[in-house]
Amino acid sequence: MQMIKRIFLSILDFLLFSNLFIAICAVAQGLITYHLLHVPADKYVLAFLFFSTIGLYNFSMLLAKPKDPGSSPYARVRWIFSHHRLIISITLISILCIIPLGLWYLSIESKLLMIFTGLMAVGYNVPFLTLNQQKIGLRNIPGIKLFLIALVWSVSCVLLPIVELERNYHINISSAETLLLVAKRFLFIAAITVPFDIRDLFQDKLYALKTIPVMLGERKAYIFCQFLLAGYLVLLLLFNQVTYPDAIGLGLTLVLTGWLIFKSGIKKNEYYYFGYLDGTMLLQYLVLILFSYISALI
Repeated sequence: MQMIKRIFLSILDFLLFSNLFIAICAVAQGLITYHLLHVPADKYVLAFLFFSTIGLYNFSMLLAKPKDPGSSPYARVRWIFSHHRLIISITLISILCIIPLGLWYLSIESKLLMIFTGLMAVGYNVPFLTLNQQKIGLRNIPGIKLFLIALVWSVSCVLLPIVELERNYHINISSAETLLLVAKRFLFIAAITVPFDIRDLFQDKLYALKTIPVMLGERKAYIFCQFLLAGYLVLLLLFNQVTYPDAIGLGLTLVLTGWLIFKSGIKKNEYYYFGYLDGTMLLQYLVLILFSYISALI
């Protein structure tokens, strides 16, 4: 029994800490966009989302290597740098896959969009700005971390598929529908990102990072999360451009996400955050598919 548990935890650590799972979640978010627009998914766009997510997340982790990763309080950090060569290999493979996908299968408009998004994502950690004679990255700008992450995900998982649909398949999607999809995705990603900052509250204070929880406090940050999800629900109810089963599915995932955020806390282990909270991005797609299947049977 202990051996089975160790094998399970080893597999789980690999999926979560190598960023394969978050890449699967990115694919799921892309699939949600295609599902809500009722169009076939573009396999090249989904592949680009998968490999670019792995590459960017691993690159950010490698760039933020602490002085002594072996003594880090975070299991993710300890795992990554104890499997340093593996992470570098996965990152390099991802980059090698991104290059042909970006060059040959994405339109000019999508290339420019992804270059802009990639620069924002890299600039999150790379200290390229100067403030008070100190080099800082975008994450050091007060309050911007949350919105930068939500923007990168929204652009990648919503705008990229839409641009490719309009460019290659000549499918016209109105500006209003595009804006609504981006806004809802932005609110959802922002809401599940805040608990990670709450978990890192004390560390962020130590490094003088002005995240939302640092500025608002832990309790108000949790309220802010629910406010973001409520904003998504308002948009879903007032500007309902989805089918009835999809609306129910999205509504239920919002309720479950709100509950998971409410149950999260500084004392929760990392599996809760990287498994459950990040997993809501995958769950959202699975619930939509389930409700669509049930609706077709009725």
